[in-house]
Amino acid sequence: MPIEPDTKDWTWVLRERCPECGFDPALAERGELGPRIRDAAAAMHARLHGDAVTERPDDSTWSPLEYAAHVRDVCTVMRSRLDQMLTEDGPEFANWDQDQAAIDGDYASQEPEHVAVELDLAAAELANAADAVPSDAWDRAGTRSNGSSFTVETLLVYALHDLEHHVQDVQR
Repeated sequence: MPIEPDTKDWTWVLRERCPECGFDPALAERGELGPRIRDAAAAMHARLHGDAVTERPDDSTWSPLEYAAHVRDVCTVMRSRLDQMLTEDGPEFANWDQDQAAIDGDYASQEPEHVAVELDLAAAELANAADAVPSDAWDRAGTRSNGSSFTVETLLVYALHDLEHHVQDVQR
């Protein structure tokens, strides 16, 4: 049975605490974004070496492997968007359909060891880029294809929530 596409607009997590994972955007400080991205990636990496990494807990939930592949791709997409925001004035981001990416990438059949390495690299690149944001660039803006507006800061907070949320998904 295929996973139902996630059609929620998760941008509300930039304003309020996530009741599912406890993420509080008010506690996501600029100087902690890079370290927290690294910590989330390390936790996801560790889960890839755990039990039942390729097994879905039920028909409507991704396996830890699928979540890790998604997190890897989130890091890559967010790094690209961050680069756009730092080099272009008011970019509009290309649409990224995470559910289609999972299908096209056949997340379920990827090798856990390869995903772990790719996740480490993608997360390190995003975390390093977050650490290197110039002090005068945090308010630079970009817009998602659905019209949602982000600043450099809110884009990184949004990405961090995604990573930390999915770490909890695979630890349940």
